[in-house]
Amino acid sequence: MWTHKAWQGRLLPHPLPAQDRLRHYAGWCDAVEGNTTFYATPTPETVASWAQQTSPDFRFVVKLPKIVTHERRLTDVNAPMRTFLDAIEPLGPRAHALWVQLPGSFGPADVPTLARFLRRLPGAHRCAVEVRHPAFFTDARAGRELESVLATVKAEWIPFDTTAFFTDPPTSDAERDAWTKKPRLPLRTAALTDRPIVRYLGRDDPTRTVEGWQRWLDITAGWLREGRSPTVFIHTPDNADAPTLARRFHDEVRARVPALAPLPEPIPVEPTTLF
Repeated sequence: MWTHKAWQGRLLPHPLPAQDRLRHYAGWCDAVEGNTTFYATPTPETVASWAQQTSPDFRFVVKLPKIVTHERRLTDVNAPMRTFLDAIEPLGPRAHALWVQLPGSFGPADVPTLARFLRRLPGAHRCAVEVRHPAFFTDARAGRELESVLATVKAEWIPFDTTAFFTDPPTSDAERDAWTKKPRLPLRTAALTDRPIVRYLGRDDPTRTVEGWQRWLDITAGWLREGRSPTVFIHTPDNADAPTLARRFHDEVRARVPALAPLPEPIPVEPTTLF
């Protein structure tokens, strides 16, 4: 996302050398979804440049390659997983979680496969699993079985909250595109570990996005008071204002939990002058 065109020249300076783009993004937010790793495993040299542009406490939630989760469905994946884990090694402590996003067809009958896969992962890596099969949300037994598997390896269940997005029909091209692609699933708000991760999708209208995240303010504040360390990602269909919205969400949580550290100050887009 740190190369998102809608931010260039407005939130981030433009043009920027590739080796500086993430550094400027990290002035806005202290975590990022590693979505591009789903499509291609980066080289260790590329990942090393990510580490160089961020502080040790910056959080990468890196998505497993699609060959692992979608094409081979967690079976016979030793080789691509070794390549992937070797590639992200330069992140060090910045690798906050391995994001195991599973296809909508991966259902309750596949939970034993997920269990075998998670047990074989190196213990140094935390995992966070995102499921999209409706049965995990509507069938209490299926949900409990999944939670049990995740609990045995201290893995988190990532909720992708699209409930606010699907409240009303789309009103923009970006919303119409997301309407056909994003999962429409019941809300889930429970945390399984001390590092819950939430993905929230609002609307292109910032006011609607803020209205839809109100429940997450109290939930996130509650987690913080319990000693958990949550990571919340704020999305809209066009993501044009996602960094400013993420900072607003953080500020509103911080108003409830003053001990929460502030986010860093963004690097100015234009040089500051006295006149």
